[in-house]
Amino acid sequence: MTAPAHLGTVAQLPTPEGRRLLAFGLGSVRRPAGFAWLDERGAPSPEAPLHTWITARMTYVFALATELGVPDARAAAEHGVASLLGAFRDADHGGWYESLRPDASEPDDARKAAYTHAFVALAAASATAAGIPGAERLLTEAVGVLQRHFLDENGRVVEGYDAAFTTPEDYRGANASMHMVEAALVLGDVLGDEAGPAWHRLALGMAEHLVHDVARRHDHLLPEHFTPDWEPVLEYNTDRRDDPFRPYGCTPGHLLEWSRLLVQLDASLTEPPAWLLEDAEALFDTAVRVGWSVDGSPGFVYTVDWNGAPVVRLRMHWVVAEAIAAAAALGRCTGDPRYERWEREWWAYAEEHLVDRELGSWHHELDPTNQPSSTVWRGKPDIYHAFGATLLPRLPLAPSPAVLLAPR
Repeated sequence: MTAPAHLGTVAQLPTPEGRRLLAFGLGSVRRPAGFAWLDERGAPSPEAPLHTWITARMTYVFALATELGVPDARAAAEHGVASLLGAFRDADHGGWYESLRPDASEPDDARKAAYTHAFVALAAASATAAGIPGAERLLTEAVGVLQRHFLDENGRVVEGYDAAFTTPEDYRGANASMHMVEAALVLGDVLGDEAGPAWHRLALGMAEHLVHDVARRHDHLLPEHFTPDWEPVLEYNTDRRDDPFRPYGCTPGHLLEWSRLLVQLDASLTEPPAWLLEDAEALFDTAVRVGWSVDGSPGFVYTVDWNGAPVVRLRMHWVVAEAIAAAAALGRCTGDPRYERWEREWWAYAEEHLVDRELGSWHHELDPTNQPSSTVWRGKPDIYHAFGATLLPRLPLAPSPAVLLAPR
């Protein structure tokens, strides 16, 4: 299937690796609702809860695949939208549960988290662009929930609540804000001229706070954890250093992800401030300096301390995927050939160590010697990051993929 005609010279999409990932991901469709956590072989893990963030991310991926004409993608995207409108949605209090029991009969975790809701909004906006039935209704509801509960008067992200949205969590995090920036970029593109610019301005405000202010004050080693007043808590989770969502220290992979998002934001704004690209390059350089091949073996370490020394030396697949996308984005906007060299080097690393030609998808975690590991992440939960690495480098920087790929 070729790319839509209006993309002109863009190479055929999805790539062979993208197609391989999508075929693996189709195995996660779970009846009656949601997308399952997959094991190493691509089989649903029968005892694992059905996580809303996985269902939203897979809905997003299959919405993009629908636009590319991939067989069975539309049915998977429709299943995702129906699931988010149905079993995962809290009909009593609004918003979306964190997870459901494996049979989707009731909530497994009824709390409400900004991280998860950002992905619901991302899925809803992308599915709307793809023309998936029910997506516009999902989008309207997701936008309303974000505005009522997860964005404060300063345009900053409230991390989470109890099930009834009565008590906010005594914590703020850069990770949820980063994914809210990602969602806001797509919302700004999909919602159009009337509502869209406000979402792009919101994304700029979040980036200015966390990157141009906080990260710069910490030599671009961005703190991840904060008090409700956004004071960094540098020793957060010092006793749980390999936490999958809130690890201790700085996460080089997030520096790379922020770098890519800053470049996309720069391309999305009519008059972008100069610091967006300056900070994107600084974050990229910092991630490479403290994260890449710093302990005697190739690969990005998971976390570093505030001196830039490795803490958790496991290698996560998503970091390499984001490194590839960041390098491609910076290479395109700066023309500096060093970014293409990095992109090629990281693809070579992924091919050698992460891409699983025998069982499918990518190994989600490697140990410090680049052997498959399951200390933090077991199995192969989703294809969101890896598929993005096959797609984003081949598309213009703006607007978002869902709008670029939409049929016209």
